[in-house]
Amino acid sequence: MEQQLYARWLDWGTRLGLAALVLSYLAYALAWVEPLVPLERLPQVWTLPVERYIELTGAPSGWQWVFRLDKGDYLNLIGVGVLALITALCYLRVFVLFFRRGERLHAALAALQIMVLLAAASGLLDWTH
Repeated sequence: MEQQLYARWLDWGTRLGLAALVLSYLAYALAWVEPLVPLERLPQVWTLPVERYIELTGAPSGWQWVFRLDKGDYLNLIGVGVLALITALCYLRVFVLFFRRGERLHAALAALQIMVLLAAASGLLDWTH
């Protein structure tokens, strides 16, 4: 039962993420939404070191992309975000099921998995800086 519930949520989340990716690509490719970096400028800046690219384009770094979702070249990150979060949401759903049924060990393992995924997504585990 838990596996079917997890799989059903994963299926729908993946479909939602894919749809968001397709729609955001169309919005960018068909110029429905203005990009932060104009397409014709990309060949000039995409070979630069990242620090210089950010300096010249005003591109966000870290979680600042969230504030640039009004730009066509960042809109696709909604779909990426959905795909990245869906596993944690699936675990959250089965955590609730395990908790309600009194399966404390399974609930704790699901909670630990959620914490690991969220810690990784938050950047807390980035030891490169």
